[in-house]
Amino acid sequence: MQRNLIAGVAVVLAMAGAVQAQEKPQLAFVVNGASDFWKLAEAGVAKAQGELPGYELQFRYPAQATAALQNALMDDLVAAGTDAIMISSADPKTSIDAFNRIAAQIPLFTTDSDAPDSDRIAYVGSSNTEAGVQAGEIAKKALPDGGQCMGFVGLLGADNAVERIAGFRQAVEGTGIELVDVRGDDIDQTKARANVDDVLAANPDITCMVGFYSYNPPRIYEALQAAGKLGEITVIAFDEDPITLGAVRSGEFAGTVVQQPFEWGYQGMLLMAKYLEGDSSMVPEDGLIIIPTKIIDQSNVDAFEEDLKAKIASVG
Repeated sequence: MQRNLIAGVAVVLAMAGAVQAQEKPQLAFVVNGASDFWKLAEAGVAKAQGELPGYELQFRYPAQATAALQNALMDDLVAAGTDAIMISSADPKTSIDAFNRIAAQIPLFTTDSDAPDSDRIAYVGSSNTEAGVQAGEIAKKALPDGGQCMGFVGLLGADNAVERIAGFRQAVEGTGIELVDVRGDDIDQTKARANVDDVLAANPDITCMVGFYSYNPPRIYEALQAAGKLGEITVIAFDEDPITLGAVRSGEFAGTVVQQPFEWGYQGMLLMAKYLEGDSSMVPEDGLIIIPTKIIDQSNVDAFEEDLKAKIASVG
């Protein structure tokens, strides 16, 4: 009898623990597509999880880099009981209705690529226009006599792409540097490389290439290396892919503009937790929480990479 009672108590306690685990508020970070760039944001979310034991944090990739699949993933998360979502939208202009539907059910935040016309609570990320301006500053220093540039990006319609391109053009206006065109690849690595190969074959006047998404500069590097043109064409990069940082260190790339995706993941999760607890003091009046970008060149690439490794190791 006593044995049965003890067993019964154990079952009840186990069930209570399971219910308690299920009752933890759930926060989700949804990205715009598969890319190594997001590993840093994932590390930031992992750090936040260590400081938010009362929450369950998720980091989610859509099956493909499309707004439709992102929005379907958010619907699934809401149906599964997720309490707040932060998302980098693949196409905010076509997702307003979907975002507003989600925002009517749970708090919605954006990162990386904003959707300011939606009912999202706040945006946590870079000023993509300022990042584009910084890329233009790299170009001006590397090309004092001007040049013809070709840009490469994942999602031509995404706000982060539009703003970076506009910022770059703003910075180089009147300098003799021209951004002739920008090729999109829909976050398809094979297409990203093919775009560079096509430009090398069809546009011999191009003297400069700008990789606006994290994986574009490595694909530029591979194409230039295969064509024997590394060092002949000026390359301006975005983000901190190891190939990019190596090329900056060697002088094969003029420089790169880096963001702080680790902080997006870390600060974003803390922000959402506070908001769910009824504290909206961290949300500014304009809804923009800007985490600065910076230029990395040969002078500071080693220090930057050491800091990067330390952040990842801290949550490993």
